[in-house]
Amino acid sequence: MSGTGRTGGAGRTKPGNGGHGRLGSVLSGLVVAVGCVLFLGGFGWGAVEYRPYTVPTDSMSPTVKAGDRVLAQRISGDAVRRGDVVVFTDRQWGDMPMVKRVVGIGGDKVACCDTGGRLTVNGEALAEPYVGKLPGGRASGGDFDATVPAGQLFLLGDQRNVSLDSRVHLEDPGQGSVPRSAVDARVDAVIWPSPGFLGRPAGFAALPGGVSAAGPVRPLVGAVVLGAVLIMVGAAYGPLAQRLAKRRAARARAGRSGEGVSARAGN
Repeated sequence: MSGTGRTGGAGRTKPGNGGHGRLGSVLSGLVVAVGCVLFLGGFGWGAVEYRPYTVPTDSMSPTVKAGDRVLAQRISGDAVRRGDVVVFTDRQWGDMPMVKRVVGIGGDKVACCDTGGRLTVNGEALAEPYVGKLPGGRASGGDFDATVPAGQLFLLGDQRNVSLDSRVHLEDPGQGSVPRSAVDARVDAVIWPSPGFLGRPAGFAALPGGVSAAGPVRPLVGAVVLGAVLIMVGAAYGPLAQRLAKRRAARARAGRSGEGVSARAGN
């Protein structure tokens, strides 16, 4: 009777341990699958929405510095708002991709500087915390004013003591502005060497049209990171679950062996 009881107990234990191992494998595979969907989906989404660029100069420092690798969302020039940092190409500016900040759109009167040394748009003085420091805290080393033609954009660098921007082209047709159609993308994030997201400047929010809505870069990066974490966790969980199942099975066998010895000793 004792032997039959031990055999029945062993028969019940084995399927249980196997079940734990199979459940661990299923959960591991499911987590890895979800992680792959998020990881690859995030990269695919990013490839559709964004293009990487390398910033060649310090004209946009401290927002983005020379050598920074940035992600810029593909957008139509019609979607551009004041405050956006855009990538554009214009023949009058050298016919190569450049990165500047939009400070004026069609119909705006852009001028500098007021009595406080600030840039004004349609007479409204702007707080520009992103601008590199200039003597006296001025927004530009020299005074200027321009009226932006319809369908055009007036662009300045954030490091205005070195930036070659719309101020340099004031004598050109359009008073230094470029057409909206010249815009290829809007910069949303720095990805290397100091990763970070670019916000929309609050100084332009009160002007007509406001500022651009945030791009999808945060959820996109979140999907890629979460996917990578799930893949690693899922890949590690399968072997770990199997190892734990083997340990439980070994402890169960040891316990049954001890019961068998006690039973024979009693007999």
